[in-house]
Formats: sequence, structure tokens, C-alpha cells
Amino acid sequence: MDASKTKSFIAQAYDSTVIPTLEDYIRIPNQSPAYEPDWEEKGFTEKALQLLINWVHAQKVPGLTLEVIREAKRTPLVFMTVPATNGNDQDSVLLYGHMDKQPPLDPSDWRAGLGPYTPVIEDGKLYGRGGADDGYSTFSAVLSIKALKEQGIPHARTHIIIEASEESGSPDLTHYMINVAPRLGNVLLIVCLDSGCGNYDQFWLTNSLRGIAAGNLRVKISREGVHSGSASGVIPSTFRIIRQLLNRIEDVNTGEVLVKEAHAEITHKTKQQAKEAAAALGNKIWDEFPFVAGAGPVHKDLPELLLNKTWRPQLSTVGASGFPSLEKAGNVLRAETALKLSIRLPPTVEPEQATNAIKKILEKDPPYGAQVTFEAEDPAPGWAAPEMAPWLESSVQNASQSFFKKPAVAVGEGGSIPFMGMLGRQFPKAQFVITGVLGPSSNAHGPNEFLHIEMAKNVTACVTHIVGDFSKQVSK
Repeated sequence: MDASKTKSFIAQAYDSTVIPTLEDYIRIPNQSPAYEPDWEEKGFTEKALQLLINWVHAQKVPGLTLEVIREAKRTPLVFMTVPATNGNDQDSVLLYGHMDKQPPLDPSDWRAGLGPYTPVIEDGKLYGRGGADDGYSTFSAVLSIKALKEQGIPHARTHIIIEASEESGSPDLTHYMINVAPRLGNVLLIVCLDSGCGNYDQFWLTNSLRGIAAGNLRVKISREGVHSGSASGVIPSTFRIIRQLLNRIEDVNTGEVLVKEAHAEITHKTKQQAKEAAAALGNKIWDEFPFVAGAGPVHKDLPELLLNKTWRPQLSTVGASGFPSLEKAGNVLRAETALKLSIRLPPTVEPEQATNAIKKILEKDPPYGAQVTFEAEDPAPGWAAPEMAPWLESSVQNASQSFFKKPAVAVGEGGSIPFMGMLGRQFPKAQFVITGVLGPSSNAHGPNEFLHIEMAKNVTACVTHIVGDFSKQVSK
């Protein structure tokens, strides 16, 4: 592969057709079904779908077939296939992206001059909802194959899947993947274009994702609220009880989760990758967060901070009820306190086992005989990438050096992508390249979301390089 030709081809394609089409895509308010229950009637998903389809057809990629798979009450799935250049239609690569969007938030949350459905290019960034998460993926996936064909480089049988419910937890993807499985062949490489990057200077891989255990912890001590002047000192505060319960599962001084079922072994290789990522990121590990003046991270050991957010369980209290507002609070000893707990789990922890252990610890021997319940939500598993094959490790590094002039970096993500575990189970022999353009300040689910245009071009070029190298493996 001629790296300069690849880079030039992709840059020209982005500037001439991808960015203008992405601007039109950003203008469409095609929210994911969880946020737009009447998505089908409103027709925005269909409008975005047709926009992407028209662009794909206009590329005239030799041999590419495109099918929209539809079923009643399910979002559509775009299924594309390009035959192998060597006639081997069994061993294949699967590229994944999605086209649905997060909610827009209130327009006032966006910076002046910006808006969720108003595309704006500024300082090399395309602002607007869904451009980076994950509208660019269709264009990059198709261009990676077209770029190979432009240089006459062989490639394996390639499938491109674009779903429309990822931001809702991919409720339709498992069903569709089971149905199309016989058509996929022997998937040996999976490329996901819906992840993050630590900076915009090098190629980033996601090698793990955390799982989650969550639920509502409720403490009730009396049938109704009573005057605090007459009851305090006799009736224990439900807030104090709930503090005691939280101390059972978390060290209040260090933040360490005390539930052994929520922990996993951290391998030497994972620790080494954390050191390499920390060296690349430096203080950006905490600088990206909006601390108030004078505040800072739990400590400043960079590799350990990365391991905290990727391989160690962490408890967050994300909601509360039973509290009146400050303006309406009287001197009343409240009858009940409830907290919504979110426990991020290491990638290899069994989430149901961890959830059951948390529930048992919280509900056992309630202080003062109070009514204590932990209403668990459905847990979600994490995911850890299989060990990278030597050819892929070499290809990834060569790609990053060719297009970024810096080495590639692998690091875990703190969030969850449930379908990754599903794909891992469905294709146990597959290698994974999980990458993306969601870097510092890109704000995928928040205001002022942007696509870093140069990063998108370089990620596309790296994927082109890797898919080209993959064909050498399956032709052996």
C-alpha cells in the first residue's frame, strides 16, 4: 500500500463528499428509539437511512451490495457485502457502526452559534449531534474498501453493518445478527468504529469495556415523616442508615469497592498497556474533566488512574429521592431515603454474580430493623479483547506510524458497549479492532459534540491499512 496515496484519496473523499453529506446527516433529528418512541411515525430514521444509502450507491464500489433488513417494530439494519478479491468467501471481516443519535439536550446548553442539528465547521471540527457518534462510521467503512480497490490491493470478503438502535442499548442487533449469521461466513476480524481516543495525535484501540451493576437502594424507618425536634435521637435518620449501608460496599476514604465478587485480576500486560497509555496522555487523564477551582483527582499516579477507570470497580450515586428541595425543606425527620447506585465493573467480572453479592450485603441485618431493599436493574457484562495476533499487532503499529507518525496505543474504556460481548461470543475466533474518534472534549452525549475531521480521515486510513493486511492472512 502506498500510504501517501491512501491518505490523499481519503482526504479528498472526505472534503468533497463525506463532510457535505455529514452536514446533511447532522440536520436530521433521528434520535434513538429509547428517546423517540414514535421514531417510525416521525420518519427521521428513514430520512437518515436514505441519505446514507444514496451516498453509498454514489461511490460505485465494485461488487458492493447493500440491503436494508427490516422487521416490524424493529429499527432497520443496513447490511453491505463486498466479495473477496481472491474468491475466498468464507473468511471475512466485519465492520460495524451505527446511525442513531443521542437526544439533543436543550439548545441553550450548546455554545452560542452551535446547536444539535446545526452543522458548523470550526478549527477543523464539525459540530453537531451524531457526526462523531457515530455518523462518520458508514463513510469510513465504505471508503476503507474503496481505497483498497483504488490501488488494486486485495481484500477479504467484507461485511459492513450499520444499526439504528445502538444508543438504546442495541435491542435489535442481537436478533439481526442471529438472522444474518449464515451469510457472514467465518468472521476473523471485527472492526468497530464507535469508540474513543485519548488524543487526536495517534491511533487508539479500545482493549476493554467495563460492565455495570445498578439499582435503587431504599431505606424506610417510619410510616411518615415526623418533627425532627421531637423525634431525632429516638428515630434514627434514614440518611445515616443509608450511609452505614454504603460503608459496607465502599471504603469511604479511598473509594475502594469492598465486594470481592466485583473485582477481577489485572494482568501484567494490562498494567503495561496502562503505563504506555498514561505516558501518551499525561495529565490529560484528569485535565479533561471540569473540576472546580482547587479540586483534583483521587491521586496523581497516572497508570493507576487509568486502571481505576477501566479495571477496578467504582461506585457512583447517580440519583436520589425522598428529599425535598432546599427551599421546601422543613424540620422533618424523613421517613425514607433512596439512592440510585451505579457500580462499574471490571471487564471480566460476571455482572449477575456481582449484583447478587451487592444486594445480599446491603439487605443483610438492616440497622435498627429498618426496611432495606436493593432493587437491582438488569446488569450488563463488560468485555475484554482477546490477545492480539502478531500480524495484527504489527499492522496496527505500522498503520499508526504511517498515518500519525506515532505509535498506536491500547487502553480500556470506562463505559459499556453491550454488543461487543455479544459479538465476541458469536465469533470466538475473531480478532478485534475497536477504535473511534471520540476524543478530548468531543462530548458525544453532551452539548457541543464535534467530529475532529483530521482524526476521522486518519482513522479511516488506518482501518484501510489493517483490512488490507488482513487479506494476506486469509490468503495464506
